[in-house]
Amino acid sequence: MKTSRNLLAAILVTVGIGASISYADMEKDIVDTAISAGTFNTLATALTEAGLVETLKGDGPFTVFAPTDEAFGKLPEEQLKAILADKELLTSILTYHVIPGKVMAKDVTGLESATTVQGQDLTVDTSNGVMIDAAMVTTADIEASNGVIHVIDTVLVPE
Repeated sequence: MKTSRNLLAAILVTVGIGASISYADMEKDIVDTAISAGTFNTLATALTEAGLVETLKGDGPFTVFAPTDEAFGKLPEEQLKAILADKELLTSILTYHVIPGKVMAKDVTGLESATTVQGQDLTVDTSNGVMIDAAMVTTADIEASNGVIHVIDTVLVPE
């Protein structure tokens, strides 16, 4: 069992997660896994402001398209401040990044859309990598105890 854990951790490092997430992190929930990576500080703040931390620490399973701090940095500063100050808008945007259930990268082949917790559909395009709406999935299949995280390079904003 320990050998397969080490192999899985090595695979995760190889596919781009880096040393910031280890096997021990896979026993953590989605929130703790994201926080331990160190590149989702803005997302963690937003989840706290929206009151969604406990929800994403729940049983799940959840699939989260997690924008990095760099992705949040693409938003104009005033827009980001306005979003963080408006709990209803913030909740809508954050829940637009979550799909109920555990959807691994291999499961998106053939999908054209996925319905979010927010209620709207995300478009899925696998013709050149994996695009979720206008965001590129940069790292896929970071497993957590209650679901999976796919890292994206852009904050998704529902229409």
